[in-house]
Amino acid sequence: MDSGRERANRARGLVAAALVGSAVLFFFGTGLTPVATLTWLAPLPVLLVAPRVSCLAAVTVAFVAFLLGTANSWAFQLRSHDTPLWPIGLLIDAGLAAVFAVTVAAFRLQLRRGRAVLATVTAPAVWTGVLYLVSITNPMGLGGTMSNLQGDVPVVLQAAAATGMWGVEFLVLLVPSALAVVLAPGFRAAARVRAGALAVTLLVVGLGAGALRLASEDAGPVRRVAAIATNQRAWAPNLASPAGRDLVAAYVDRIAALPAGVQTIVLPEQSFSSSEARPAALLEPMRQAAAVRRADIVVGFAYSDGKAKYNYALVFPADGGEPLTYLKHHDAVSPPGHDLVFVPGGETGVEICFDVNFPRPSRDYAQAGARILAIPASDEDDNGWQHSRTALVRGVENGQAVIWSDRTGTVLISDGWGRVRADAHTGGPGPFTTLVADVPLGPGATPYSRFGDWYAWLCLAVALSALVTAFPARKGKPPRDGSRTARAGSGNAEHGV
Repeated sequence: MDSGRERANRARGLVAAALVGSAVLFFFGTGLTPVATLTWLAPLPVLLVAPRVSCLAAVTVAFVAFLLGTANSWAFQLRSHDTPLWPIGLLIDAGLAAVFAVTVAAFRLQLRRGRAVLATVTAPAVWTGVLYLVSITNPMGLGGTMSNLQGDVPVVLQAAAATGMWGVEFLVLLVPSALAVVLAPGFRAAARVRAGALAVTLLVVGLGAGALRLASEDAGPVRRVAAIATNQRAWAPNLASPAGRDLVAAYVDRIAALPAGVQTIVLPEQSFSSSEARPAALLEPMRQAAAVRRADIVVGFAYSDGKAKYNYALVFPADGGEPLTYLKHHDAVSPPGHDLVFVPGGETGVEICFDVNFPRPSRDYAQAGARILAIPASDEDDNGWQHSRTALVRGVENGQAVIWSDRTGTVLISDGWGRVRADAHTGGPGPFTTLVADVPLGPGATPYSRFGDWYAWLCLAVALSALVTAFPARKGKPPRDGSRTARAGSGNAEHGV
């Protein structure tokens, strides 16, 4: 029989292996350039060790492994203006690590009570439900989570059309949770089979429905669109300066050189700035460019009246008429807007960058009939891919194609099913990064557009149920899932560190 010291050493070895394994997988499977396959595996080492060590050890290794995984973003956060490492970056990194630690604790609790089936869904439900609570209380919204990291895997993203991003979060956590339950100590074969069968059923439904949705795409009207972003690093040159006027002229020349048939053109957020609300140096050239090309042009524009800065998108209609003005809904500096603004024709809604970190206004646009989103954006180079995929996920949630014109980031054109039609990172050798693509109008309002975050609330209900039922059953009552470990007491699972 093993001595207590040998058991303690074995437990420490398991903790160390789980810590290193999950930390490495989180490092490469999350962050700004994730490997989507590894995202599904990253939680597995910690979940495997959780029932084999003490609760304190399991929670600690979960928190530390996730936090070390976020090291893939520390260099970016150290030089970031929007999410500096101290304090915002640290709060984000430690907050997500804490959510994962809570997820592991709830999962372990169900296993220790001998509930294999409930444990299988507890981890993804707790992760998803807590993230939802974060999303509705966090003024920064939500981005960079598991659904975001699957941004180049359309078959996975289709679940968002019914459940929002929450269904994708659930599926990604479901796989490692089910594997950890099947491999957990002390369960009978029947309990393992039930847990595995539940997970397989949910995956087949989620991914199978996604594959069918992709295969049944309605070949509706196709629109040729363009996104143009300057490769210059200058932020919002003032239209009163030579640099600002020269950039306007350069954009007009680039618009004139686009292929025939382009109907919608999007430029980045705050492409220009001015102390005039209606600067002729911008309005007249863009109105003429729109009329000559017979194309709608969306331009990001910052206006300051000396008291406040307003973050606008100006919509220049194809007929050369007066521009429409959209005021960004979510902004830490600019006064927020509240109105929806459509490109003439009613099928294309306008947003700006940070708006996609929140479910609205994208849902509002879908309910109002928008099938394309035109989004001027601006990021900080390294985070461009991640933020562009946040916009793409919103498009899948609400059946909308996305034109994402990102200064210092990733320019993207995607369809309403989440397939990337074209993308490119800015900063190349030429003066502009230009994308042109033929993209079908999105299918329009989805079940998620109509019913909202119902799936997140379902996950919260499952999580609450798991908490309530986690208390020990009455003495002598056998565990429902047939766990030998639960009937026999702690067994060897509680030999901790």
